[in-house]
Amino acid sequence: MRALLPNVFLFLAVACCAAPGGVSYAANPELKRTLVFRGVSYFYRWSQNDQTEFTPEKQEDLNKWTDMITVNGYPDAGDGERLAATANAVLENYKNHRATVLKTRSVRRTADRPAEHLIAVKFTRPGFIEVAFARFALVNGKGHSFVYSHRIYGARMDDQMNAWLSANGDEVEKALLELASAPPII
Repeated sequence: MRALLPNVFLFLAVACCAAPGGVSYAANPELKRTLVFRGVSYFYRWSQNDQTEFTPEKQEDLNKWTDMITVNGYPDAGDGERLAATANAVLENYKNHRATVLKTRSVRRTADRPAEHLIAVKFTRPGFIEVAFARFALVNGKGHSFVYSHRIYGARMDDQMNAWLSANGDEVEKALLELASAPPII
């Protein structure tokens, strides 16, 4: 993929930095919104503007989690060309944040489905390593990304992540691309 927009959208779906200060990270007990990915229920944890985060049960702390689903809305990406430009901008932003690109893939549009894009990257940070699989799709005429992220903390992170990717990477990609038109958008 090639960057098509001069402006890189800020894309913070991959929590490679500490979460914003002053934000409450505990799930609101009034909200029971969940989604299921690969047989695991993910619970609403946080949202701001066009970004919403979900983690599995017992992973409430958004500064230390293992698995996360992030849904991002891109209201200005209302057609295939703008969605591709958004995916390219996010890819460039990932690279600017020292991500290692593992894979990019585009699924051509068909008569009954718009084109979609997938980006898989790896971030290595002090104390953890994270992979993120981001699917870009049009939902109800608006651009969205659905990002599954997995983190490993501690020693020998590279070896552990490589083993995890070998065992799970293809399945995660397939499951992300096969999500019904979209998980709930909040």
